[in-house]
Amino acid sequence: MMQIQPSPTPGKPTIDVAIPAYNEEASLPKVLADTPHPPVRRVVVADNNSTDRTAEVAVEGGAEVVPAPRQGYGSACLAALDHIRRTGPPDIVVFLDADYSDHPEDLPDVVAPILAGEADMVIGSRVLGERQKGALLPQARAGNIVACVLIRLLYRHRYTDLGPFRAIRWQALERLQMADPDFGWTAEMQVKALRHGMRVVDVPVRYRKRVGVSKITGTLKGTVLAGYKILWTVFRHSFGRRPS
Repeated sequence: MMQIQPSPTPGKPTIDVAIPAYNEEASLPKVLADTPHPPVRRVVVADNNSTDRTAEVAVEGGAEVVPAPRQGYGSACLAALDHIRRTGPPDIVVFLDADYSDHPEDLPDVVAPILAGEADMVIGSRVLGERQKGALLPQARAGNIVACVLIRLLYRHRYTDLGPFRAIRWQALERLQMADPDFGWTAEMQVKALRHGMRVVDVPVRYRKRVGVSKITGTLKGTVLAGYKILWTVFRHSFGRRPS
């Protein structure tokens, strides 16, 4: 039976974490162990058709697990959000990767601007923070720079990163009507936030080499497809009227 989470307590913002995961049984337990409780209320892992024990180790680590049968990073995020929406949304949702490249213990720093009433969305910037040597691959750095420059030209806002570690107010996230099923997810969120006139800031986060091989930047095909989709997402959302 689906458990309905309690409503947010006035004056005490609730924080849920969404983690898309595909074959991350080796890294996911580390991510869950390092996620701070409090301030996190619960962790929702979206299992994106894993063929290993990702779902089992997620449950063992205390997370709620939901299936994400449509393959893709964005699809997994959408599955996690659908579950959160149906079982009692929080005040703030945080996105983390399952590969242990992010430092979950940096979460209080990421949500701090929102809790202080200074931002609607916060991007954990790997560029501004400390990075383990070799953690951010050259192709990822290059793609990041190009995408951020394009956003600055089209939207007049300076992002430093399109990293996955981020936090956003739930009500703000719902206004964005997120839809991208794969590589364009992070870029879609960032440019839609700007089009909606939301307050967005970058804060430094630490970054290390992931456990295992990246499904995107670890292959030439993945790198090319991701780069194309991210740039196309940034460009196409620049058209049309600004949302009211």
